[in-house]
Amino acid sequence: MTRPASHDADVIVVGAGLAGLACAIHLTRAGREVIVVEASDGVGGRVRSDVVDGFILDRGFQVLLTAYPEAKAMLDYPALDLRSFRAGAMVQHDGKRSLLGDPFRDPKSIVASVRSPVGSIVDKARVGFARLTAARGSLADLWKRPETSTAERIRALGISDAMTEQFFRPLFSGIQLDPTLATSSRMFDFVFRMLAEGSNAIPAQGIGAISTQLASRVPAGAIRLRTRVAGVETGAVTLTDAATLRARAVVVATDGPQAARLLTGRFPEPGSNAVACLYFACEHAPIDSPVLILNGDGPSAGPVNNLCVPSLLSAAYAPPGRHLVSASVIAARPAGMERSAWEHELDIAARAQLRGWFGSDVDAWTSLPMSEISHAQPSQRSLEPVERPVDLGDGLFVCGDHRDQASINGALVSGRRAAAAVVGAAALASAL
Repeated sequence: MTRPASHDADVIVVGAGLAGLACAIHLTRAGREVIVVEASDGVGGRVRSDVVDGFILDRGFQVLLTAYPEAKAMLDYPALDLRSFRAGAMVQHDGKRSLLGDPFRDPKSIVASVRSPVGSIVDKARVGFARLTAARGSLADLWKRPETSTAERIRALGISDAMTEQFFRPLFSGIQLDPTLATSSRMFDFVFRMLAEGSNAIPAQGIGAISTQLASRVPAGAIRLRTRVAGVETGAVTLTDAATLRARAVVVATDGPQAARLLTGRFPEPGSNAVACLYFACEHAPIDSPVLILNGDGPSAGPVNNLCVPSLLSAAYAPPGRHLVSASVIAARPAGMERSAWEHELDIAARAQLRGWFGSDVDAWTSLPMSEISHAQPSQRSLEPVERPVDLGDGLFVCGDHRDQASINGALVSGRRAAAAVVGAAALASAL
């Protein structure tokens, strides 16, 4: 395909997060010349890792569900050196921790799970039955199921209120970043299926390794970092330094709120689910197993919803002789509060809560920089339709997890769909 001399590229992609990178990869494979402009100093968007004093700090606690179909198609799992959490989770409740494992993937957990005071035997049997039936039918059929909320879907499974509050609410609060469990039941069904079919994993070198791998497949020089966009229009992107880049098509691949601002009036701004992640350094890991710990006592017990020790999965997460503790807070910073004040407040409250979990050893932990993401996921109380439009007309396109499911998988899917729409629109224009 020959582009006009007046164009800088065939396609300009705004944003080098997962969706933008996936879009650029698919466009490149289709023979299009692409420029990716990214405002920050690195690729990945919300899927990045920072190294601080030898610790790898992921931007928000994130895991890759290895059963994600789009991730399996696009990522080289062996090269990522994935490290899997133990199946199931530990629940901290009423001063005790107990394991609720997945006996299908971890038969050794059967006895501990049956003895766990979290949930009745009937609850556990119903969860097991739901797991067995989770893989029935196609994913296309799953997305067409009648839609309710996650809370209603869990109730429909026959799960007791106690099991919901102690296990399902903190588990899915951590995944959907929605403590109210108002997120679409379709998203719950999808995630439940992915949990049943695969494992929860992180790359040995941090979650940002996913973005780095994708970026390596974009032609050298095509990604321009520290390049901030002021506006987009048909065939052009205006940068904050007043320069203009021109192309046949423009794909906005930022998060939902920023995309809505750049594409004013094209679609409503999606709501945001926020998360903050507190990081602590310590000499001795507070647990001896790479397992997720859930707060089964509810938010009144403290701000930490879930906790893990990434350095138990990969030693690269911490310097020799040290461990990294990751504690997630599913909340947005109060309006008007300075970040430093909120971080200090959360640190104090989290330590008080975790002292009840692990004892006075918590007092010796060193606080590391907090990760705060005000738009960690788009709010998805409805997934009707599941696939939102990516072709906005006039040569403007959009992708991101707000166009599909709020997940790594959804971001990758939307990037592919946007690339296909660009190629299809160009083919149609050539035929007319």
